[in-house]
Amino acid sequence: MIAANGVTARYLDAKGLPALRRVLRVPKHWDRIVELAAKAGGKLPSAADAAALDAFLAKRREADPEGFPDLSLAVVKLLGSGEYEVEVPGTPITGHFGLAVKDYTHSTAPNRRYPDLIAQRLLKAALAARSSPYPVAELTALARHCTEQEDNAAKVERQVAKSAAALLLASSIGRQFDGIVTGASDKGRSSRATTRGRCASSPNTSDRCTRSTASASPTPSSSSGPRASPRTVRSPPTTPPPASSRAS
Repeated sequence: MIAANGVTARYLDAKGLPALRRVLRVPKHWDRIVELAAKAGGKLPSAADAAALDAFLAKRREADPEGFPDLSLAVVKLLGSGEYEVEVPGTPITGHFGLAVKDYTHSTAPNRRYPDLIAQRLLKAALAARSSPYPVAELTALARHCTEQEDNAAKVERQVAKSAAALLLASSIGRQFDGIVTGASDKGRSSRATTRGRCASSPNTSDRCTRSTASASPTPSSSSGPRASPRTVRSPPTTPPPASSRAS
């Protein structure tokens, strides 16, 4: 897919047509990524380096597979958001830092993503030796619109995921879960549960949790999950990253 998108971008450039590039700029928060790597036992150069970051992440995935999802998520958030940008032949190219490539566009999914449809229309014009079906000004407006709509869709997706999680856990009010803190801010903390949960021993334990426990079989093999040792929560390896994550 990455190779196909790169070929598409270079072909349009060779034919002298503008293109709707998918770009990810050099991260503004590279210093925080360096700090994050240091806390995880790694070392990154002071200047942004995509290859060095990729090598560091590969080592951490192998060394700590359980904690890697949280580290990876923190890095993705610090990298910032991808966006659409018009590239006119002969002008400087921003490139995609996350993929470590200079030429990149979205062209392989015209059935589900509008920027890909635009790329296919541009390809069709190039193959027929016709001029671009989009003036540069219109293509620029479309790039901005597609980026904004992608942001809006991501917000809805996050809200749906949160609502689904709340619905799924509605019957677990009063239970305790071991977890890893993945973010912290003035609004609160976010975490990832690492156990199936157990009822709290507090006098404020909810009736729902009590009923759930009473309905379970008393045999250890059919309990709701192993009783863990006193709850432990690990702090995130970095300060809270930006909320938006849309790198690819």
